[in-house]
Amino acid sequence: MPIDSLSVNTRSGSPNQRQFDAIVIGSGISGGWAAKELCDHGLKTLVLERGRNVVHLKDYPTANMSSWEFPHRGEMPRKFVEENPLITKAAGFGEDTAHFFIKDKDHPYEQEKPFDWIRGYQVGGKSLIWGRACPRWSPNEFVAPARDGYGIDWPIRYEEIAPWYSHVEIFSGICGNRDGLEAMPDGEYLPPFDFNCPEKDLRDRIHAKYKDRHMIQGRWAQLTEARDIHLRQGRGKCQARDLCMRGCPFGGYFSSVSSTLPWAQQTGHLTIRPFSVVHSILYDDKKGKAVGVKVIDANTGQDTDYFARVIFLNASALNSNLILLNSRSNRFPDGLGNDNGLLGKYICFQNYRGSVGGHIEGYEDKYFYGRRTAECMMANFRNLGKNDMDFVGGYMAFMGCYRERGDVSGAAEAIGAGFKKAMSEPGPWKMYMYMQGETVPKATNQVSLSKDKKDQWGIPLLVTSVDYDDNDERLLKDFLTQGTEMLDSSGVKELSQYDNHWAPGRDIHEMGGCRMGKDPKTSLLNKWNQFHQCRNVFVTDGACMTSTGNQSPSILYMALTARAVDHAVNELKKYNV
Repeated sequence: MPIDSLSVNTRSGSPNQRQFDAIVIGSGISGGWAAKELCDHGLKTLVLERGRNVVHLKDYPTANMSSWEFPHRGEMPRKFVEENPLITKAAGFGEDTAHFFIKDKDHPYEQEKPFDWIRGYQVGGKSLIWGRACPRWSPNEFVAPARDGYGIDWPIRYEEIAPWYSHVEIFSGICGNRDGLEAMPDGEYLPPFDFNCPEKDLRDRIHAKYKDRHMIQGRWAQLTEARDIHLRQGRGKCQARDLCMRGCPFGGYFSSVSSTLPWAQQTGHLTIRPFSVVHSILYDDKKGKAVGVKVIDANTGQDTDYFARVIFLNASALNSNLILLNSRSNRFPDGLGNDNGLLGKYICFQNYRGSVGGHIEGYEDKYFYGRRTAECMMANFRNLGKNDMDFVGGYMAFMGCYRERGDVSGAAEAIGAGFKKAMSEPGPWKMYMYMQGETVPKATNQVSLSKDKKDQWGIPLLVTSVDYDDNDERLLKDFLTQGTEMLDSSGVKELSQYDNHWAPGRDIHEMGGCRMGKDPKTSLLNKWNQFHQCRNVFVTDGACMTSTGNQSPSILYMALTARAVDHAVNELKKYNV
């Protein structure tokens, strides 16, 4: 069912008309899941989204366009790039997807150190433009930070989150193979996208030489097979068009707009309010808890208070930190729940700087069909069980093989039949591998509020101060060395390795600032993603992360959110929040 009715009372309404059982701030991957779970439990739920409304099918204007139908064949005009030097760096950004990204000048922030903050503000958030990789964290990632001394102990273990992984995998639809790997546990998977021919051989060669290194089929939020639970959502099988970030009219990949929010709306308990910039969470000193959310209308500037018994903060990691830092009261003068002064600190990200690649000889009689939307993966093989390297943490890799375009350099004429024939013949096979590395949470990597600059709604600008460290450099060096050795020993030719020197943030996996933990002295949230000092507020997006791990985090956010809602509902029934 499309979300096409978004009625909500504004300031002119009575307090009763602005009262809900639950408020969810943000409508992206974790916010959509919070809404779905809360509504399934029968709670009258308000979802606040700072951006415009997006309706499944209706608001995918480029979904079925061919490259020649774009004024600039998919590229952005030079003037746009010059005016938006940050957002145009984002993976997947182009003329076909620009409508799902912000413009730099509309949403400024201050950088004390280079940090590329990639954002998409609309109903659905970045779930419309995410990479869709969904491997599970391993048990090692929950214990390694405390074990190896580069972070505090996670308050949960893999065994506690595993059932919730299953819960969200079944509903979302994750494809992949069950490979039995310690570093990348198996899940509830749909059939995987298969290897192409050189990928199969590369996998076999790597594993023959390195028994601890596993190249596997990607675990991706794509419906390779639409089962009953997906058909009930109105979704269909992935068509392997590889146009996902334009918005999928088939619902072949998971997004809040095609899945969780329409599901929540069918319950009759959901209200979505777009163009709602959250100013702060309202804390009542007498009641000793949060009572609502202050919202500024993005178009009119009018402010309105909404009220609820429980609040889920899912605005994306850095926006969630901003909202919390700006949520000041007599009880919390430095931001909601911030008794220990750690709010906004221990910001971390994932290291995408390294890549290796080369040519694969042979296979000229082989090709592939369809535009596979899932890459291959290599599970982490470093520091499993114990720290035995000169760096802490680990890294996984994404990889694949592909045929280049035909070689037109030898065509007698650079136009006409000869050119067309040369273009129609595929070129040689190439392969690539790039890293996704863990980074160390540090108090010096932090965000704060500007003391003198505000946005157009009167909210202080966010200030980022985040950087790489020596551990990142050593981890990167190991990936480049090991990746090159692996591919060389597997017969890949003309190898090259590359450090792109990206600024932090461009990975779009920012995390931390409001981390989970066992001790209120060293963390802000407990094992249920619940504030130690304000127990009716839950944070389940990237801000809650205690460490980054090396796996893609989005499926973990989903699982943590579903688990936290279950706990919140039980606590509401007991009148404990």
